[in-house]
Amino acid sequence: MQLLTPDEGILAIRLARGAIEYTIAKRPKPMVHLTPVFAEKRGVFVTLTRNHQLRGCIGFPYPVMPLGDAIEDAAVAAALEDPRFPGVKKDELSSLDFEVTVLTPPVPLECAPEDRPAHIEIGRHGLIARGFGTSGLLLPQVATEYGWDVKTFLDHTCEKAGLSRDCWTKKNVEILTYEGQIFTGSFKESL
Repeated sequence: MQLLTPDEGILAIRLARGAIEYTIAKRPKPMVHLTPVFAEKRGVFVTLTRNHQLRGCIGFPYPVMPLGDAIEDAAVAAALEDPRFPGVKKDELSSLDFEVTVLTPPVPLECAPEDRPAHIEIGRHGLIARGFGTSGLLLPQVATEYGWDVKTFLDHTCEKAGLSRDCWTKKNVEILTYEGQIFTGSFKESL
């Protein structure tokens, strides 16, 4: 999978910011000339923070739509549809910071459950735990931000899926890894 260039990362940030401003503040979307990578189907997450506190995080772990559309949809959903938070209000926009994380396709770990920790690299891999009709995802940067080791990261991913913390040690729970390319920005920066 081709990585985005730094300039394409700036475009990703502008797309996310523009979609949120258009939806919440009814401002026109910025004119953005997209490169061909934005037409490729990619997974993406948009994370919003305010004063270093999570304010919303929504995305698409699988490549189900063109990256440009996925960024805009995830940004608006992070601002308005994350069930953990009330929707972002217009007067909050100037205090928001965000991340756009472009994902590689998730790949199941093909090893015995007890060997899973050896195949996961903190700071590189994000995780998906899937089993018993549910799933949960944590982005690669989460383990680094909290200083978790691999087993703690696995435990928290299982917990996010609504499963027991140690379910990753079971054969009937699937663990998938993926990587993410992270771009950051704020509403204070000029469009």
